[in-house]
Amino acid sequence: MIDQRLLPNEEIFREYSTAEEVAKSIEDMVIRGAPAIGVAAAMGIALGMQTVESDAASHFEAICERMARTRPTAVNLFWAIRRMKDLFHQLQNRPVEEIKRELVIEAQKIYLEDIEANRQMGQFGNELIPSDARILTHCNAGALATAGYGTALGVIRAAVEHGKKIQVFADETRPFLQGARLTSWELHKDDIPVTLITDNMAGYFMKNRNVDLVIVGADRIAANGDVANKIGTYSVAVLAKANQVPFYVAAPISTIDLSLPHGDKIPIEERSSREVVEIHGKRTAPEGISIRHPAFDVTPNELVTAIITERGIARAPYTQSLKELAERK
Repeated sequence: MIDQRLLPNEEIFREYSTAEEVAKSIEDMVIRGAPAIGVAAAMGIALGMQTVESDAASHFEAICERMARTRPTAVNLFWAIRRMKDLFHQLQNRPVEEIKRELVIEAQKIYLEDIEANRQMGQFGNELIPSDARILTHCNAGALATAGYGTALGVIRAAVEHGKKIQVFADETRPFLQGARLTSWELHKDDIPVTLITDNMAGYFMKNRNVDLVIVGADRIAANGDVANKIGTYSVAVLAKANQVPFYVAAPISTIDLSLPHGDKIPIEERSSREVVEIHGKRTAPEGISIRHPAFDVTPNELVTAIITERGIARAPYTQSLKELAERK
């Protein structure tokens, strides 16, 4: 994995040989982004089983439980674990070597399917993008957050591939700076014009008619279309509504959680306060103060113009449209 904590200054790849190392890499945000977390977890499970010689079932359950404890909000993680579990239960009476081999194949399928889903998402999303669009995005929903190509940035890439002249405003996305460090890095490498702004500048540019649309990714989408995404997304959605700017969400079907009726049920991860009060190890606030760090917020469905998936575009009422897309083969 490329260590996303070090970008854009260092491009360092980490190699892992145990399931525990993969789990720690997810917890420590070496890798992040809901689809990428799901792929990494599947690979970690397959990797962890390679040294097992007996009692495969108990080892498998322990590895799955460890992966499930890494990040609570991104539903893709639990989707991938469930998919690996379904396969294991089908194979558990087979020879151990066959189980190991099939788990690796399944993890690789999840990886390749994610890339294809992102490309399909891009084609659907391209239909919503004007030819000279100025697009605001929040956090990083690109190749780094997925197995490749990206969700929100995948839509932008698809628009560019169709010859559209796109300009992107990237929120820096405090406190982890995914927009500044990752989105800007990805777009710059692809020669897509990008302008970095601080999070509290988004309203200024919308009010002055410099933004034609907003597109973001998602970590979990409830059955009614409420969207959990990186903290600050809700604020951007409110500003978009106030300034009559379309607000789009791009996410694979695996991000939709039909078991949750609305966003109030989505678990919100609270991360270390150090990420709020330190930048590159230097403290930016006084000692002894109270600090909160919810890593995600939930945007109500009424602020979402449309949800772009690899099976098509969902619009309100989302309870109906998301269910239809999730059930489509």
